[in-house]
Amino acid sequence: MATAMRGSSLLRFGFRHPSCLLFQSPRCPAPSLGLNLAVGRTGLIRLRCSAAGAGDAGGKKVSARLALTQQVLRNAEERAASAGSDPAPKITLDHVTVNFARSGGPGGQNVNKVNTKVDMRFNVKEAHWLGERIKERILQAEKNRINKDGELVISSTKTRTQKGNIEDALQKIQAIIDAASYVPPPPTE
Repeated sequence: MATAMRGSSLLRFGFRHPSCLLFQSPRCPAPSLGLNLAVGRTGLIRLRCSAAGAGDAGGKKVSARLALTQQVLRNAEERAASAGSDPAPKITLDHVTVNFARSGGPGGQNVNKVNTKVDMRFNVKEAHWLGERIKERILQAEKNRINKDGELVISSTKTRTQKGNIEDALQKIQAIIDAASYVPPPPTE
């Protein structure tokens, strides 16, 4: 059995399950499926479905997929609210281990004399100043750059000076931390 109501720009359908129409009793309330179609000014159709059946508390029963989607949205909103506008943690030379080596490539006699290549190691697992979620995201995203000891290894040979390569390596690690600490805003309807 179906009923249709037409409002200004809203079309609503209600369906009742046929088995409960024949044998309606207090034990078998009629399950129903509601479907709302709304046509906006732009001509787009918005569709909202709801289901209710026997045993649900006041028509609040939803499908498993819809419940999962709602849970994901709630979690995203909680993460965004908890993150707030906190800035991403900043890395300093105190948080890393720096080693120098001879850099390759052109450069004349300077290449063979000066250790300008920077190998920077950042122990992600022991970084107490990072949150657990950020650590997990770094470990997942940079798993190819992390050694057995849990150290993120970054090399830099961009400039011909140690100072420039140290700054470049710190910027690379900071970009990784910024990407891991980014919380996407909750979706809008």
